[in-house]
Amino acid sequence: MRKTIIGVSIVLMLIIAGCFKGDDQEEATNVYPLTGKSTTEQITNRPVAVMVSNQTQARPQTGLSEADIVFEMLTEGNVTRFMAIYQSKQPEVVGPVRSAREYFFDLADDYDALYVYHGAANFVNDLIKEKEIDYIDGAKYDNDGHLFVRETFRKNPHNSYLQFDAVSEVAKEKGYEIEKEIASLEFLEKDDEVDGEDANYVKIDYYGGTPIVEYKYDEETKKYMRYGDDEQTIELESEKPIAVDNLFVVEADHEVIDDEQRRDIDTHSGGKGYLFQRGKVQEVDWENQDGRIVPVKDGEVVPFVQGQTWINFVQTEPEKDVVEQVQIENKE
Repeated sequence: MRKTIIGVSIVLMLIIAGCFKGDDQEEATNVYPLTGKSTTEQITNRPVAVMVSNQTQARPQTGLSEADIVFEMLTEGNVTRFMAIYQSKQPEVVGPVRSAREYFFDLADDYDALYVYHGAANFVNDLIKEKEIDYIDGAKYDNDGHLFVRETFRKNPHNSYLQFDAVSEVAKEKGYEIEKEIASLEFLEKDDEVDGEDANYVKIDYYGGTPIVEYKYDEETKKYMRYGDDEQTIELESEKPIAVDNLFVVEADHEVIDDEQRRDIDTHSGGKGYLFQRGKVQEVDWENQDGRIVPVKDGEVVPFVQGQTWINFVQTEPEKDVVEQVQIENKE
C-alpha cells in the first residue's frame, strides 16, 4: 500500500511540474521588439536612447554592452558618437553622456524612444522643442546626484554619467509616456541559417587614419568584437567586451552645415549597405521603413539575428584621404 501511495505521489508531482513548465514556456513567447529575444516578462517599458561619447578621453564607456541597438555616426570632423537604445536591459549607469544632434534625436523619435543627452547648441535645443521630441537634457540636472553624476576619475566634459534608474521618474515628472508598445523589427528564428559570403573581419576608415573601427568575428560566441583605434571596446568596470550579433554598415549623404564642422546626415533616403551576421556578409540596400533602419534585398527586408545590433553610418562620398572606407576580409 505504501509503495502505491509513493508511486501516485510521484506521478502527481511530475504532472504538476509539467503544468508549471508549460506555463513558463507559454509566458516566454513575449519577444523584445528590438532584439528578438524571448522573455517571461511583460514588455511595457518605453525605449530610452542615450547619447554616449566616443572621444578617446571617454573610453572605455559604461553601459554599451547592454544596449539593444547602438548607432555610430560622425559628429564634428573625425569624431564619432554613439546613440545607445535600451529596452530589454536597463543598466545601472550609462556614459559619459554628451550633446545632442538632429539626426540622432530624429532616429530616437523614430524608434519611439525617450531621448537623453547632456547639452546642445541653442539651435539644436530649439529644434528638439519645435519637433516636440520627448527629451531629458542633462544640462538641467548636471551633477544633481540623482539623474546625473559627474565622476572625478575623468575630466569635464567626459565625466557626466546617467543614473538609469532615475530616468522613468524624471520622464513622468515631465509628463512623458514611460510605457509604450512598439512595433518589432524582423528577426530570424534562433537556429535559422544566415546567407552571405564569409567575412570575419571588417575595418571602417572614417577619416583617413583616425578613427579606425574594426570588427573581428569570434567563432566561439558567433559575435563580432568591436575595436576602436587598435583597442578592444570594453566596459569600463567589468572589462566585458562589446560583442555584436548584427553589424549593419550603411552609406548615407553627409553635409557639413557650419563653421564648427557640424553635420547633417540623411537617415531617410536609403542607400547601399553591408549586413554582417555570424561571420558572413551580405551586400544589401538600407531603407528607413516606418522610422526603422532596416536591410533590404530584392525588395524584401532581411531579418536580423536575435541579439544586439550596431549600425555604423558612413559617408556616401568618403573623405579625400580615405583609400578604402569599408574593408571586408575573411582572414585565416
